[in-house]
Amino acid sequence: MAGSTKTFYSVEDYNLVAHFERLREQLLEEKCDDRLDRPLAFWALASDRRLPFAFLGRTLRDLLNTPFDELLATPGVGHKKIASLITLLVRATKDPPPGEGDHLDASSEPALNGAGSEGDSAEPGTFNPMMVSELMWTRWRDTVRRHGLESIRLGQLAPTLRALPTVIWHRQLGEYTDLTLADIRQLKTHGEKRVRAIMEIFWGVHEALSSARVHDHLHFQLVPRFVREVEDWVLGSFAGPEGVTVPALREGLAKPILDQIQVDTSRTVWKIAAERVGLNGRSLSVKQQSQRMGVTRARVYQLLEDCGKVMEVRWPEGQALFSAFGRTLEIADCDAQVLRFYERLMGLLFPGNAAPDHASSTARTGSAAAAAAHRTARTSGIQQNRHGRPQTRDSAGHRGGIVRRYDIPK
Repeated sequence: MAGSTKTFYSVEDYNLVAHFERLREQLLEEKCDDRLDRPLAFWALASDRRLPFAFLGRTLRDLLNTPFDELLATPGVGHKKIASLITLLVRATKDPPPGEGDHLDASSEPALNGAGSEGDSAEPGTFNPMMVSELMWTRWRDTVRRHGLESIRLGQLAPTLRALPTVIWHRQLGEYTDLTLADIRQLKTHGEKRVRAIMEIFWGVHEALSSARVHDHLHFQLVPRFVREVEDWVLGSFAGPEGVTVPALREGLAKPILDQIQVDTSRTVWKIAAERVGLNGRSLSVKQQSQRMGVTRARVYQLLEDCGKVMEVRWPEGQALFSAFGRTLEIADCDAQVLRFYERLMGLLFPGNAAPDHASSTARTGSAAAAAAHRTARTSGIQQNRHGRPQTRDSAGHRGGIVRRYDIPK
């Protein structure tokens, strides 16, 4: 007899079982049937402490059909964990169902048995991946859908690209808005590090927009902070391009962009990029940088390419603005040093912007000229070396040096 039924001695026991029975009746009603097959973890919040981890993976239907004394007899479960279970069940009774109503904030719910130990709590406003529940994830996805942000790429909104694998920089938020956390974890190549990075991006969007109410005649745009700073400076300089100086370009344009590159890459990439454009003085060539670092020039170019990759995902619209502002500086007949600094900066950030037609036409013109010179020299009886340059022979028939003052007929 003692092994099958638990006797409730304390007032606290009676209160807990009475509360549990009332919630059982309420949740088993027909109107709550839409949530009975969700796991209990769906209603856990980041601020909760002393969660009943033994129950989090079980569905509401399973828990409600389990006798209360069996729940209380679960190893590791005491009165405080049962009180936490009841708090989660209270949240499950709320209408409308999770994901369809207003934001459920932890401060609006009964606290789960104390604040926990000092080491358990994270700093306010700090993302804590260990405490993200399906309920929270559902609300974050709803925020993205409600504001129409599905087409924004993960890399545009990530706190830093260092924590985001490069293969998903260009993935859109909409690729995850229809997936639960369990679904995402089952995707190929989506380990915990990648899932954490995705969750943090959605969390950041939700933190910024969860309480925003945008009227029909207004529009907002989520962009990295440096983009707004740089765009404001460039648009303000369009009115007076003739007054743009190298120090102004360094402070208003290059510095905020390179600071973002340091956040997204490394101190090493920032340093060689700053040296390449001349952020703090004279610009260094790639050869000089490779000698200073003790690496090949190919390695330096590889590091510099990271700057273009960052801009491609962080600010893809920036290339058009840079091109337009560059033409404005040329038309305004700015100082040559200003134009050279701007060209170096643009070549670093948007390497694909250089017109390939000019380079290819120059190469084609040079090749055509070399072929014509070869034909002319051959018909004139002048021998050439393997580089297409004319050669002479001495009286003994040996080949001499290149004729340096030889004019090919036009």
